[in-house]
Amino acid sequence: MTHSISAPPIAGDRLLRAARGEVVDRPPVWMMRQAGRYMQEYRVLREKYSFKERCEQPELAVEISLQPFRAFRPDGVIMFSDILTPLDGMGIPFDLVESVGPIIDPPIRTRAQVDKVRPLNPEESLPFIKEILSTLRSEIGDRATLLGFVGAPWTLAAYAVEGKSSKDYAVIKQMAYSAPEILHQLLGKLADSIARYVCYQIECGAQVVQMFDTWAGQLNPIDYEAFALPYEQRIVEQVRQVHPDTPLVLYINGSGALLERVGQSGVNVFSVDWLSDIGEARQRLGPDMAVQGNLDPMVLLGSKALIRDRTLDIIRKAGPTGHIMNLGHGIHRTTPEENVRYFFETVQSFSYS
Repeated sequence: MTHSISAPPIAGDRLLRAARGEVVDRPPVWMMRQAGRYMQEYRVLREKYSFKERCEQPELAVEISLQPFRAFRPDGVIMFSDILTPLDGMGIPFDLVESVGPIIDPPIRTRAQVDKVRPLNPEESLPFIKEILSTLRSEIGDRATLLGFVGAPWTLAAYAVEGKSSKDYAVIKQMAYSAPEILHQLLGKLADSIARYVCYQIECGAQVVQMFDTWAGQLNPIDYEAFALPYEQRIVEQVRQVHPDTPLVLYINGSGALLERVGQSGVNVFSVDWLSDIGEARQRLGPDMAVQGNLDPMVLLGSKALIRDRTLDIIRKAGPTGHIMNLGHGIHRTTPEENVRYFFETVQSFSYS
């Protein structure tokens, strides 16, 4: 199918237009975790600074965010940060331990602890976010779209209640089943604060914001509708009241069982994980939902021929409108940079016409 382009898009406009379902000349492309440990120049900084320092010192976060932009010219530049970053400002202290992950000690387990969780004031507790985003927006100009990101309430609650990463989410599910009123109170507080944080990122320069509800894929459909979806909706509704035109993206890992439901979240774009066929996912999501993804990150460990074939297969299945090319999860740390470059070049040389 061919589409005529009435005027060439601004170079950095492509991702924004695709997120709104508008016609573009080729799919825009960026990669989840594109700034990070697979890049040699990132590893140099990793040796010198802690993860929190890399996220919260503006000059470091800006440099790390720009490293893949300088190397590969993606259509989207995403702020280097972490989904847990706003928790400190809500009275939920955490640590990010290299090669271990986030640690929240003590974890949130009681009503008294939830009562103490306070509303986020991003201007007060996250001033570095404004400096990072405004600097990035200035640095990239109109050459790319600037993305912000946040964690969604269920996923943030999973970390806060479990106290760390989990394989089975037994602690938070026990709370969901035995003390749901406590969990709903926590989820509501998180949703209101994250909505405020999304608005803050937009006001600081983010043109698109991606919401990671990574662990919502651990929920069965009934529990997704009870504990995740309403709080995704709550964020979207609050943000829309203030910034109705800013596209919002939702990512859920392992979302195959939930595709008919995630459209109810109200986001503009759903980021499909690599376990679903993107053409089938589009059918299940419905005609009004743009999609992002969904190359298996491990394909980037394969041959260039494989990378090219799988990438083009996804582009063709996704169709010519409302598709942002991406991975179906974050890039693996062992990925060769030359394979990343070839992936970007494959997408950037494609044309819908």
